[in-house]
Amino acid sequence: MASTQAAKTMKGILIEKTGGTEVLQYKTDLPLPEPKEGEVLVKNDFIGINYIDTYFRTGLYTSPKPEILGKEASGIVVSPHQTTSPSFQPGDRVVWMGGSGYAEYTAAPAVRTIKIPDSISSPDACAAILQGLTALTLTEEAHAVKKGDWVLVLAASGGVGGWLCQILQAKGAHTIATVGNEAKVVVAKENGSEIVLVEGKDNIVGKVKELTGGAGVAAVFDSVGKDTFDRSLECVARKGTLASFGNSSGAVAPFSISKLSAKNVRIVRPSLFNYISTRDEFDHYANKLFKMMAEEHFKTRIHETYPLKDVARAHDDLEGRKTMGKLLMTP
Repeated sequence: MASTQAAKTMKGILIEKTGGTEVLQYKTDLPLPEPKEGEVLVKNDFIGINYIDTYFRTGLYTSPKPEILGKEASGIVVSPHQTTSPSFQPGDRVVWMGGSGYAEYTAAPAVRTIKIPDSISSPDACAAILQGLTALTLTEEAHAVKKGDWVLVLAASGGVGGWLCQILQAKGAHTIATVGNEAKVVVAKENGSEIVLVEGKDNIVGKVKELTGGAGVAAVFDSVGKDTFDRSLECVARKGTLASFGNSSGAVAPFSISKLSAKNVRIVRPSLFNYISTRDEFDHYANKLFKMMAEEHFKTRIHETYPLKDVARAHDDLEGRKTMGKLLMTP
């Protein structure tokens, strides 16, 4: 099916080499992508920004260059490939996960594109899909959280951290949250944290042991990485789980696996896309998230919606820990 759009070029953010925010080039003449087998051409209305984008920008994670960053967006289907399954029609309101999101249009993978329910707005769908699914799969696959579990969530006022706290509250868990400063305490409590501790002020290990009667927590969800890894390991209970899923302070250094035997601790380094690699897996978790958003009245906290041309400022805000919630952009 040919595109119904007359446009041949589009706005987007191109990076040709790794580095600081200066490598984020705002372009107005990028070629419009053409959907291939299994792809859907989507005109993006809201584009998500995630911390992982900074890893690809700086080179912490390697990827071919030149590259358009971005892992998700919501928008309107322009033209699906004729044999795309599941089927989409021009005008369908969808949210997708994949790549090349920092652009006006994306040829999105149909296997991770889904129609947005009428009850959910396009910005909320974009803000929820990647970070909400990350949190949901962490609490069901990385560690199956049970009612009554004590759980430690780091960076609880951020995007994934906020979703984790809300999902844990819905599951009946007791959540201990950490935040970067006093201003973020209220946000973490609004997200459902039972106890909120401030980095650099509170004795995190001591408070965790005090609250759990010395046992430690059933799971730690750690998006910080290098600076908190050893502390997180100390907070985990016997037979507990440390899910290390981010590197905002840098990558975790190699360590001796024998350190785990003291408490029979499990360590996992999960990737969302490996939990939703099939269409059935993606549908299962996306529909579950949408249902929880509708029935549990989850709050989708959007920090700011930036113009696409201001992407460098958005990255600066994110890396400077100035944000609370999801960062979005509009083309």
